Amino acid sequence: MASVVLAVLAHPDDAEFLCAGTLVRLQREHGFDVHIATMTPGDCGSAEYGPEEIARIRRAEGAAAARAIGATYHCLEERDLRVIYNEAVLEKVTRLINRVGANIVLTHSPDDYHLDHEQTSKIVRAATFAAPIPNFLHGRHEHPPIDSIPHTYYCDPLEGKDFFGQKIVPTFRIDISTVIDEKSRMLECHESQRNWLRKHHGVDSLVDSMKTWAAEQGRSAGVKYAEGYRQHLGHSYPQNNRLAQLLSAR
Repeated sequence: MASVVLAVLAHPDDAEFLCAGTLVRLQREHGFDVHIATMTPGDCGSAEYGPEEIARIRRAEGAAAARAIGATYHCLEERDLRVIYNEAVLEKVTRLINRVGANIVLTHSPDDYHLDHEQTSKIVRAATFAAPIPNFLHGRHEHPPIDSIPHTYYCDPLEGKDFFGQKIVPTFRIDISTVIDEKSRMLECHESQRNWLRKHHGVDSLVDSMKTWAAEQGRSAGVKYAEGYRQHLGHSYPQNNRLAQLLSAR
């Protein structure tokens, strides 16, 4: 069976900021087929363009970032600030997991600064559970259900804190020091975000901010740069930490 990792995050550039280093290492060192999906096309992420135009631009940037490492980009076509756990979007994500045959799934922290991130986390959690169940899409399958629940991981929340500003500590970290340049190049594909993040988030450089956070996680792991994760270990989910085993987590 092919090894497939699927990152399902809320917006274009989320995966590049939070987990791209891990994706590159899985591909380079273990031959994983890499898929990056966003719930939305980033339609609210501009003060210069209308929603349809910025969505077109950001889809293209997401595809370019994925293409830079030979990955595949998917947009699930929900809308910014309107990502809501419901039947339709749960089916979308479940179908995607089955279509690509994901063995490892990465998504947002359940606690984060942005409700789109939190809702995405809940949707992906439900979809990983649903994907192997034949009766969930009974008679409406586009692709066969996967064999079992995939290993599921939560990325760090932005700045490593919840919406109260309380620190969320990862249970393990992946050394991304050798692939920080690739991660940076992927993030640089999101050219349209520079002005928006400066205006709305007070962030002057997306790449510099990413490197600062990766360096902070790296110090905690005794390496130059790292990405932090927590594994979903609820009942019926895989209990062995495949990601940590593959990439010698710290």
